[in-house]
Amino acid sequence: MLSLKRWALVTLIVLLSVSTAAAQDFPPAAIDNDEGGAVIINGSLLYSDPLFTTGVAQPVIILEDQAGFVDRNRYFIMPVESQTLGQLTSDFYSSPVSYSLALPGVPNGSYRDVDQDENDDIGVQVFAVAYWENVFGDPYLEERDLYGGGWSGAYASTRISEDPALEWEVIGGIFVVYAPDNEQGFPSGFGEDGLLFTADDPIVRLPQGYTVVNMDTDPFTFDRSREPEIDLIEPEGAALVDYSQLSFTDGFNAMVDKMQNEYAFTEYKDIDWEALRAEFLPRFEAADRRDDALGYVLALRDFTWRIPDGHVGFGARFILDFLVQEETGGGLGIAIRELDDGRVIVNYVAEGSPAAEAGIGLRDEIVAINGTPINDAISAVVPWTSPFSADHVLRLEQLRYVLRGAVGQSITLSYISADKDEAQEASLNLIAETDSLDFAERAVRESFTGYELPLEYSVLPSGHIYVKIYSFFDNTLLSVQLWERLMQTLNSENPPGLIIDMRENLGGSGWLADQMAAYLFDEPLILGRTEAYDRVSGEVFSDDRGIERFYLPSPELRYHGPVAVLVGPNCNSACEFFAFDLTLEDRAEIVGFYPTAGLGGGIRYFIMPLGIFYQFTGGRALDPDGNIHIEGIGVQPTVRVPVTEETLFTDGDPVLDAAIDALGG
Repeated sequence: MLSLKRWALVTLIVLLSVSTAAAQDFPPAAIDNDEGGAVIINGSLLYSDPLFTTGVAQPVIILEDQAGFVDRNRYFIMPVESQTLGQLTSDFYSSPVSYSLALPGVPNGSYRDVDQDENDDIGVQVFAVAYWENVFGDPYLEERDLYGGGWSGAYASTRISEDPALEWEVIGGIFVVYAPDNEQGFPSGFGEDGLLFTADDPIVRLPQGYTVVNMDTDPFTFDRSREPEIDLIEPEGAALVDYSQLSFTDGFNAMVDKMQNEYAFTEYKDIDWEALRAEFLPRFEAADRRDDALGYVLALRDFTWRIPDGHVGFGARFILDFLVQEETGGGLGIAIRELDDGRVIVNYVAEGSPAAEAGIGLRDEIVAINGTPINDAISAVVPWTSPFSADHVLRLEQLRYVLRGAVGQSITLSYISADKDEAQEASLNLIAETDSLDFAERAVRESFTGYELPLEYSVLPSGHIYVKIYSFFDNTLLSVQLWERLMQTLNSENPPGLIIDMRENLGGSGWLADQMAAYLFDEPLILGRTEAYDRVSGEVFSDDRGIERFYLPSPELRYHGPVAVLVGPNCNSACEFFAFDLTLEDRAEIVGFYPTAGLGGGIRYFIMPLGIFYQFTGGRALDPDGNIHIEGIGVQPTVRVPVTEETLFTDGDPVLDAAIDALGG
């Protein structure tokens, strides 16, 4: 009778022989350039998106473990030990970028048996070469860097289907496959179902070592070059669309065609694209006939102003600067604000200005302009800073511009002095001055010096910690490092609360905003999702993997103390996502005079004639219940600071004071 040890050995030999025999039934792969397999990979990364490099501090080229795709596990986290890092060999901020990636003798990826037979083989390791950005933790990619896991859908050696019905299936490009011996099978084509790693795949046997598999040929091509060239693929949907070589008319028509398909809020904002086309097309045609670049830009401006969305705009302000100056360069030397009680009062008077010379002073109420009641006059203004998503932002900009005009223009003001009851009139001529315009702008936004860090913090006299996050558009790595340093200090010092000032945050990366907010929570909450137009189906689409959530940092980096968030109309886009996140589970008090700007979507770009970059909202953000929650609305204060004479003329910061009071003084 065989001993237990000898029985196990015989069984192992039998199993290995069966496995080997089965593998040998597969024909060997036809090898091109048989130099023993890859040792080093070189290639390039081409990108056309103008914001591709924005905020990126640690770009990474890695050998990306594809076990997630083999398993169809969109939450697969590539093991750190599987991540072989490449080197960038040219300037990352100038496309195309070259790279070099030295392969380990034996990689530490995930083995998967993909030969579709009944035997349980060791299998192969399947890799793509891919670009990522490293933001969190050490130089290797973790769950947060990987956007929750899965595999690359863009800027990788593989090509991913853009058809939502195919759920991120690999449909072409290049895999780098490692076989531990010469007995492992691998597909030589997609099979009749057009999918990879499924039962109908034709299988061939790979040699031991690395083989580069080109899936853009039928059958696949198997290359064993020592130094293969593998370029990363920019997907068609990510490439910058360029209409710059078209005529003004054709460019306009192409723009309308694109936006009526892809603009995210057509129904929500009740936009009739064909009506807008019919209205504006004659102006573009006239600009073509006259070769009139200015006429074209003005037509583009007026078309853009008809779309009530602060994310919509174009980069040609420099062409129109002289018109801005001509039409709005004159002022009276006063700024005005609208109070909660409906009055519009003077809150700034420049010394020696026409208004000051006429005796108009602080707190005087403006009741009419050129005989038109003040509310009607304000509502009629179309600001040069248009368009806007939210009515409260539009109103503040109308207040800025209602007293602007051409230098020398005469304006008649009807006003009630603060110390009198009866209305008076003053006819004044506009002079060249911008002090009043700049002062009024502070109701919406502050100016920057350019020396600000992404976030800066200090201790208030009350003991509260005050942090101002200027942008989610800055150096992402630095932003996270500063934020984590703050979290560590908060947890060690235990202050009475944290006040986060978002009033001047222009937005940026929504992902960064969400994941920075996660440091203030202990649960991986679902935040919502983004829907966008799908070119293949022609429908607005979002799959379950697109659900946005917190990916929590380590417990010692989470802050549990009281939080207040200061908001205003210059808190835009990603800033608003951060503010919304802090409303979940009533985590923070949201404090402000006004809601945020109401920009609830993601931006897409294209190029118009004259090389003008044009941006529009291509994705719409939804809350966890599937509702549009920011666009046109903004994040509402839970502690609203009233706009009164008292709060306007205080020497302090009434919003900050209200936040301190909300946190217990």
